[in-house]
Amino acid sequence: METNPAVDAALARRLVDTQFPRWAGLPLIRYAPAGSDHVIFRLGAELSVRLPRHAGAIEQAEKEAEWLPRLAPHLPLAIPVPVAIGDPDFGYPWPWAVSRWLDGEVATVEALSGSHDAAVELAGFLTALHRFDGETADVAGRPLATRDTATRASIEQAGAAFGVAALTGLWDSALAAPAWAGPPVWCHGDFHTGNLLTAGGRLSAVIDFGGLGIGDPACDLMIAFTLLSAKTRATFRTALGVDEATWTRGRGWALATGLNAYVTYAAADPRVAAQTTRQITEALAG
Repeated sequence: METNPAVDAALARRLVDTQFPRWAGLPLIRYAPAGSDHVIFRLGAELSVRLPRHAGAIEQAEKEAEWLPRLAPHLPLAIPVPVAIGDPDFGYPWPWAVSRWLDGEVATVEALSGSHDAAVELAGFLTALHRFDGETADVAGRPLATRDTATRASIEQAGAAFGVAALTGLWDSALAAPAWAGPPVWCHGDFHTGNLLTAGGRLSAVIDFGGLGIGDPACDLMIAFTLLSAKTRATFRTALGVDEATWTRGRGWALATGLNAYVTYAAADPRVAAQTTRQITEALAG
């Protein structure tokens, strides 16, 4: 069984100093909390170093380096533009990235769930992203149906907490909803609360484009169920102009991703348990 590489500050320091000596004098400080895909270090005042934790994240550095500089000028919120890609070395097996550091705090439900301004800003960001007219690329998003087996298994595991009938009913409805009839659009692919930054009480940036791809915009609607309340969700939906079928598929994406995280991490992490419980409950509510 393949094990994930151990990543510590000493390894990150050696990688940076060897491959990018122009940054060798900058302080390197591990950032916490980080996500499940990368170990993150702040490099000086203006840069970040991100090293994949597992093989599932190893394509992100090169994908972000290719596409985020093209997307950034078209988006109303800041995004992390990569400035260099590092090579495997010193026993670390994968490409890694140095990007511009974005100041801000991770968005919270407590701060923004009731903000209609935030709901409109989120809709504006997605409208701009979904309208981006970049050339077709080999970064196709996954259709919702590809999550069917895993989601039904999660429903079996989590059914006692949320109700098997309710979970299955929503999932069946999402899969049965008419497919996206328009051309494939650019999607963030992992658009949830943890990938939003705030500054001065307002949304300031969107991070972590590992799920960036071209496909059904419904996958990006999960933010409506991870961050917003019923009232601000209605504002978001109106501002984005979402039809009923797309909204139903979006609820399915929120349910599938929430259940996956719940059964994987909730037992060991109370923070994830609270976040995913809310996400699943809000998706069921609609």
